[in-house]
Amino acid sequence: MHGLGWTDLLGLWLHFSLLSLLAVGGAITTAPDMQRYLVGQQGWMSDAQFTAGVAIAQAAPGPNILFVAVMGWHVAGVAGVLATMAGIMGPSSVLAFAVGRYGRRRADSIALRAFTAGLTPLTLGLLLSTGWVLTAPVRSEWVAALLVLGTVLASVRTRVSPMWLIAAGAVAGALALQPG
Repeated sequence: MHGLGWTDLLGLWLHFSLLSLLAVGGAITTAPDMQRYLVGQQGWMSDAQFTAGVAIAQAAPGPNILFVAVMGWHVAGVAGVLATMAGIMGPSSVLAFAVGRYGRRRADSIALRAFTAGLTPLTLGLLLSTGWVLTAPVRSEWVAALLVLGTVLASVRTRVSPMWLIAAGAVAGALALQPG
């Protein structure tokens, strides 16, 4: 279990269960708090390991929630994967099922539509916070800042697929790693 005891695993599961209920817009929106907990509070990962884990998981084919499994694996192997994935998926799945049933019965409700519309700015704020945390390791480098700004502008102003932007970022990163 990578040196973690049962109480640590329980704490990991409880923390990710709480994040599950806050993950409006997907689990990635809670990455800043995952980083705070795993890196800052517990010291189980470094900032660079956290950022690399998110980047690798997001670049890999499959569901976006894969990064949660990567965090769990890094912290405590298979037990960590089970704790983080059960935590992040369990409570929100039960809540989504219940709210979905409620929403289908009251689809014309003004209150329900207002609530749904109110989630949009919350989701955008959480995504911006995630972007801020993930750019921390390279934020002081002007080239990286330009790449981030260019990616954001391309996402907002064009209909270019995000996959092309990810590919361009991978090429830029690979070129930066090539010896001189």
